[in-house]
Amino acid sequence: MGTQPASFLASLEEGLDRPIGEYFDLIAGTSTGGILAIGLGLGLTAKQLLELYVERGPKIFGEDGSGSPAFVSGAWRRMKHWILSKHDAENLQRELETILGKKRIGDSRTRLLIPAWDPAHRSVYIFKTAHHPRLKTDYSRLALDAAMATAAAPTYFKRHTTAESVGLFDGGVWANNPIALAVVEAISLLGWPASSLRILSLGCVNEVYALGESPGKLSMVGDLARLFMDGQSRGALGMAKLLTGHEYEREAIFRCCPDVPKDLFKMDDTSKTSELRGMGAAAARRERPRLEPVFFQVPADHFEPIYKLQETD
Repeated sequence: MGTQPASFLASLEEGLDRPIGEYFDLIAGTSTGGILAIGLGLGLTAKQLLELYVERGPKIFGEDGSGSPAFVSGAWRRMKHWILSKHDAENLQRELETILGKKRIGDSRTRLLIPAWDPAHRSVYIFKTAHHPRLKTDYSRLALDAAMATAAAPTYFKRHTTAESVGLFDGGVWANNPIALAVVEAISLLGWPASSLRILSLGCVNEVYALGESPGKLSMVGDLARLFMDGQSRGALGMAKLLTGHEYEREAIFRCCPDVPKDLFKMDDTSKTSELRGMGAAAARRERPRLEPVFFQVPADHFEPIYKLQETD
């Protein structure tokens, strides 16, 4: 479903003089949003990232028509999903390598914050650029490792083991919407006044669903993960609003995430890529008059990291 926000950004980018990532001081992203954030930080255009989803999505999820017939491979993946990861992570890694190569987090032109989860220690794990003196290690890590880790959704992909042998899962386990993390990072580590922050917050889609008054286990099976992810996302948005004074004091947060019926789209179904792409383009057309004066008048100031990669890195 990353096609929708990628298309949204690519459509906005059409009227800009440079890649859209260069108009932001800090970019945070989780899961598919983490892939977008890393790509934008490394100077890729939103159009290039959209092409990743449109052209390579079927290969990532084994829906490109190669090998077994579609109905056979699809049935096998559904059965496999009950006991093992549904998809081959090597497919995702191979496609991400084509755009990220051997680049490091320290190659980013923009400050980055990419959440992952360390299941061995039951703790958060956040990849960051060297935008504070305490951040001494992540800048030398492979961008590919950060992208694979934040996108390693449990049951869909296996745990990603980094070059340093750290096993990580999708940051969506605890930070499906990283907006609160980004605001806290900006205020605490970067020392930016809360009153100065302007935030563009993107989601893939917002599924509209309803729960019964007294749901049981069986009725909750399909909505359980959706319930927890929705709760985290809305809670994070609420915290960001309180910290920035949004709505009551000023307009600080610009949230763009289209509502769709439940189960209309699935995370790993590429058959509706065209529809998601159209939704993103239409949303950008609608939001452009509101966003341009706030975010796209001038590029962000040049980011100068505290620690820099050596030429041999």
